[in-house]
Amino acid sequence: MVHGRPEFTGRIEVRGLTKRFGSFTAVDGLDFDVEPGRITGFLGPNGSGKTTTLRMLLGLVRATHGTATIDGHRYAEIANPLTVVGSALEATNFHPGRTGRNHLRVQAAVAGVPDSRVDELLELVGIPAAARKRAGGYSMGMRQRLGLAAALLGDPRVIILDEPANGLDPEGIRWLRGFLRHLADEGRTLLISSHMLSEVEQTVDDVVIIANGRRVAQGTVADLRGEPTAYVRTSDPERLTQALRDRGLSVAPKGRGLQVTTEDLAVVGDAAHASDVAIHELRSEQTHLEELFFNLTDRDEHRNRNLDARPSGGLPVDLPPPSGPPIDPALLAEPVESGEPGERVERRASTTPAMPAGRPDDDGRPR
Repeated sequence: MVHGRPEFTGRIEVRGLTKRFGSFTAVDGLDFDVEPGRITGFLGPNGSGKTTTLRMLLGLVRATHGTATIDGHRYAEIANPLTVVGSALEATNFHPGRTGRNHLRVQAAVAGVPDSRVDELLELVGIPAAARKRAGGYSMGMRQRLGLAAALLGDPRVIILDEPANGLDPEGIRWLRGFLRHLADEGRTLLISSHMLSEVEQTVDDVVIIANGRRVAQGTVADLRGEPTAYVRTSDPERLTQALRDRGLSVAPKGRGLQVTTEDLAVVGDAAHASDVAIHELRSEQTHLEELFFNLTDRDEHRNRNLDARPSGGLPVDLPPPSGPPIDPALLAEPVESGEPGERVERRASTTPAMPAGRPDDDGRPR
């Protein structure tokens, strides 16, 4: 139930979603679903269209064709969306001169959320001590936590995160894993984009894998892995093969041993013992998400076609614009001579935008 709407489910549906930037096809007829109460991993190589898809889902980019809806509604149709959908797409989307607490207070004011919620979330994500420090001095991990706090301001039922584990240390990653599981157990819908395949495997329930803007696989992690198997190396492969097949198991040669379709190693051991066959090696085998990912995305039909479509003169002129503010051309200029002979002055990019003299900063102190 979300704000008096018991019919709200939080289900995400993407149907025929396509986005073209000139001749560059970022997303191509994409279909997938994200169910409430589950964590869905959204995976794909660089340039596969993951971030563009998330931006279309959040109404930041207009789709060329198709739909991306939350509970049957486009993002722009949701009243006070921050209380329904929380998102964190970039860990650098903060004013560097503003404190972490004031960054959240600005967003809270837009959503009609009290300041008490800001302090609660700073405590929840583990950065209360840094709340009054400027975000420009935050580490990458602290920015990730601040972004997560911003996504949760309106107590949303749908949470969309892009690379949330980037910059976190092992302890922080373990904390994030447990925190995301807690949110899913509350019935929330979580869509997580990530490149950290080993971590995703320990975190998510379902996986959507895309390449060249198209879906190449979707399902639970267990379903995508396929049937569990065992590998056995023995002194008499033919005799053990017959014994295992007599027990109704599928057996195939593999390297110097046999691959048996079962997760019960005891069955293999019992068959070998009953047949008086020595076992030299016996272990479980399982397709890991990383292996599955590369098996799918390394196929010729799924290789990034846009990387091979660049004209000889350089980068395509119709690529999507980069995120973030434009770069001041003056910052890229060559060093210029000062008024004093023999003295050179270099132009350097500032990490903090200049403020007018005398203007107070977020903490109320004049500059």
